Amino acid sequence: MQIITSAESLAPVVSNARQHGKSVSFVPTMGALHDGHMSLVRIAHEQSDFVVVSIFVNPLQFGANEDFEEYPRTLQEDAEKLSAANVDVLFAPDVKDVYPHGNQITQHAGSVGETFEGKIRPGHFDGMLTVVARLFDLVRPDISVFGNKDAQQLFLIRQMVENSNHRWNAMQVVGAPIIREEDGLAMSSRNRYLSETERELAQRISRALRAAEATQGDAEARLTAAEQVMATAPAVRLDYVALINPATFEPIEAGFVGRALLIIAAQVGGTRLIDNLSISI
Repeated sequence: MQIITSAESLAPVVSNARQHGKSVSFVPTMGALHDGHMSLVRIAHEQSDFVVVSIFVNPLQFGANEDFEEYPRTLQEDAEKLSAANVDVLFAPDVKDVYPHGNQITQHAGSVGETFEGKIRPGHFDGMLTVVARLFDLVRPDISVFGNKDAQQLFLIRQMVENSNHRWNAMQVVGAPIIREEDGLAMSSRNRYLSETERELAQRISRALRAAEATQGDAEARLTAAEQVMATAPAVRLDYVALINPATFEPIEAGFVGRALLIIAAQVGGTRLIDNLSISI
């Protein structure tokens, strides 16, 4: 595995792979890799001949009083995992390589980016899309792989690509299934912040999703079931739970029939966690 830290050095390596007839897949991450990330790498290998993984903690997607400074940075450990997984390139640039003209927002998430996560974390999705667009420009992948856990993020990335007028040569964006711990908790780099007690409390999040899935009735009944599970742990602050239309990322309307996405976010101690589940309505 090659470890590349500059945009200038990345370009000829990817170009050489293409000259040898290899398709290129890309997995952008912020590091602190866990089995969920590694599942994305496995999918990338299945989809292409040459795999690039980036590690970059993006300052533009952290708001005031968020955990940018504390966000776990474990580059050596991450590199070992990626090498063992036969990744071709680990791209670990610094801020000046990603933002040579300064930290300027170049992408805007629009109205969907102001709801749910975007409402609680203003500007987050503009910063996320800005770095993803920049990384796409640097890597020029045929396929990019993202986790379904960050459902709103994935929706907005797909929307950006669709509206890009083939800026990335009809690149395919692949969504990967959520990987869960044995206790049902969705894997996240932030799970390491949780104490043993907080981890037990965090299990309410996935239980709430399952309770809503198992409930018979309309959207209101299902949301009530999820809220009741969350109410059994007052120490966990529910930010939102909603049923949305995955085609629009807007709340489902009366009479909706089909697969809806149940999304949830909650604060457990000092750690904010998100999760989702596709359910039939």
